[in-house]
Amino acid sequence: MAPDPLDLSAPAQARAELLGLEFLADFFGHAAERRPLDLDSLSELAQILTLLGRHPEALRRDRELVRQLPEDPTAHYNLACSLALVGHGSEALDALERAVELGYDDGTHLLEDEDLATLRHEGRFRELLARLGAP
Repeated sequence: MAPDPLDLSAPAQARAELLGLEFLADFFGHAAERRPLDLDSLSELAQILTLLGRHPEALRRDRELVRQLPEDPTAHYNLACSLALVGHGSEALDALERAVELGYDDGTHLLEDEDLATLRHEGRFRELLARLGAP
């Protein structure tokens, strides 16, 4: 049987995934510039920038999403993640609290989300977990 021509080594696969994410960041970045009211593109862009480790850029996009969607719990949750990733713990906890006030209720995800790892030792974080009934 012939080898699969698409069977990539681990480094080649990682490089291909990175190139794909960079392509998507460019694509959604252009879409967000051309159509600033297209919040789906802006949201996708913020998530991709986070995956790429471009946290200050993702934070800027998440702040814009919260500005445009002030009552959206997911927008506040994602803002909290971006804030935590750039080291703004207190602001991140404020955003998480707002997300919960607006209806965010997945305590298990909150506990497992690595973007929020720097907050896990905070009393306010543990209070949110308890409020959501998470372990």
